[in-house]
Formats: sequence, structure tokens, C-alpha cells
Amino acid sequence: MSSRIESIKKVWRKGLNFRLISPKNTQRIMKGVFWGAGIIAILILLSVVGYILINGLPVVNLEFLLSKPIDAGRGGGIFPMIVSTIYIMLIAVLIATPLSVGAAVYLAEYVSSKSKIVKVMIFGAETLASIPSIVFGLFGLAFFVIFLDFGWSVLSGGLTLALMALPIIMRTSEVSIEAVPRSYREGSLALGATKWQTVYRVVLPAAIPGITTGVILGMASAIAETAAILFTVGAATRIPASVFDPARPLPLHLYILATEGISLENAFGTAAVLVIMVLVITIVTNVMVERYTRKMMGQ
Repeated sequence: MSSRIESIKKVWRKGLNFRLISPKNTQRIMKGVFWGAGIIAILILLSVVGYILINGLPVVNLEFLLSKPIDAGRGGGIFPMIVSTIYIMLIAVLIATPLSVGAAVYLAEYVSSKSKIVKVMIFGAETLASIPSIVFGLFGLAFFVIFLDFGWSVLSGGLTLALMALPIIMRTSEVSIEAVPRSYREGSLALGATKWQTVYRVVLPAAIPGITTGVILGMASAIAETAAILFTVGAATRIPASVFDPARPLPLHLYILATEGISLENAFGTAAVLVIMVLVITIVTNVMVERYTRKMMGQ
């Protein structure tokens, strides 16, 4: 009886030690899976961007970029739309960035992570980030356009986009500030600097690359939303003379051209210009951030 039990134990132990796939092969398989996932994501990106550029670039020329639209967009160019897009982006950046970075500094430097107010602010930011853009558009219409009487204007659209970008910039900035080594803060405080001097002259400069990335992500996400500006900016095809004038940014112009069947050719051209603008802003900003990082590291 005892010999039979011993034989069963041996078989059971062998079963535990048996592997269908060795750890080395498992590593290779998972590496291949991750590589495949990355390649598929890149192919999807190239397919979408390539399709837009192939169909839109033949339309893009100096006349298309520097002229006004004719006959509701069936002819002419998109120069007023480019100017309107830049106006709205600047307003959104100038409003969202200080608020977001300020909130991130407060959460990362001045309160404990276990504080109730931190949990409330993080929950609020995450909730704000998950709200559909159409809801932001309706809020902008009710509050900025009607209640504050800004009307359909560049200012109303910029404020609405600032609200959309705020949670993304805030969370990214908070993570970047928290990632700054603790030794930076301790060294600054040891030299006699105050808390604010440490934050302003040591922590924030070291966190600028991450904060800049957050600003880019927030603005790229906000400016691509058509629903949010559909109810707040208006649809004027002229160049806005002030922030209280109505306008038609590129995403809204693209939406109108495509959905109303005005000109699919000009819609692809507008989409190509919008994609190129986002790519140029992203590339230029990344290059500047890389140079700033190298300068900070003394390379």
C-alpha cells in the first residue's frame, strides 16, 4: 500500500514539473505577440492617415490654403477655417494649461495622496474626461452662448474645448510632477529654498517635458471634436475679427462638407490639412521637448 502511494506521489510531482511550453519559448511567443500588436497598430495608423493624404493632398495647394470658400465650400479654399482653428486652439491652451498645471501642482505637492480632497478632485477629473463631447457642446451652448451671452463665437468654442482638455492635461501633469526625483526637492529645501521656490525653480522645469506632452494630448483630443464646437462656434465662413465673432474651424468645416454632400473632394483636402497640422505641431513640440531635456541634463 505504501509503495503504491509513493508511486502516485512521484507521478503527481512529475505532473507539476511538466511544462507544455518552456519559459524560454513562452518569452519568445509573448514577445512576438507584443511585436505583432505594435505592428498592427502602426499599420492601422498608416492606413487611415495614408488614405486621407492620398485623397486629400491633390486638392491642397496655395490657392486652397490662402483663399476663402466659395458657394458654401464647393469651391475656393479654407484660409478662414485655418485662422479660426488657430484662434480656438490658442484660447483653449491659454485657459486650460494654467488651471490644469496649477491643480496638478496642488495635488502632487501640497496635499497628501490620502486626503479626501485629492480623491474628490481625481474622481472629478476622471468623470470630466469620460463625458461625451456632445454633452460639452450642450453645456457650452447653455452656459457660454446663452447664459453668459457670449453668443456663437470663438470665445465660446475655446472655453468649451478648454473644459475638455483640462482633465487630460491635469492628470498628465500630475504624473509628470510626481515622477520628479525626491532628491531634487530635498536638495532645494536643504539649500534654504521655500516650498514655492522649490516647485517653481526645480520641480516644474524638470517636469516640463511631461507637462508639454499632456498639453499636446489635451489639445489634439479637444480640437478634433466636432460636436463640442458645433453648438458654440457658429458656422461663419469669414475670418473672425475678434473672439466674439462666429467662426468655422477645420473639423466643423469638414463635417459640414461631408455630411451635407457639398464637396467630398474639398472635405478630403480639409481633412488632409487638419492631419498635417496635428502632425507638424506634435513633431515640432517633441523636438523642442527633446532639446530642452538635453539642455537640462547638460548634454
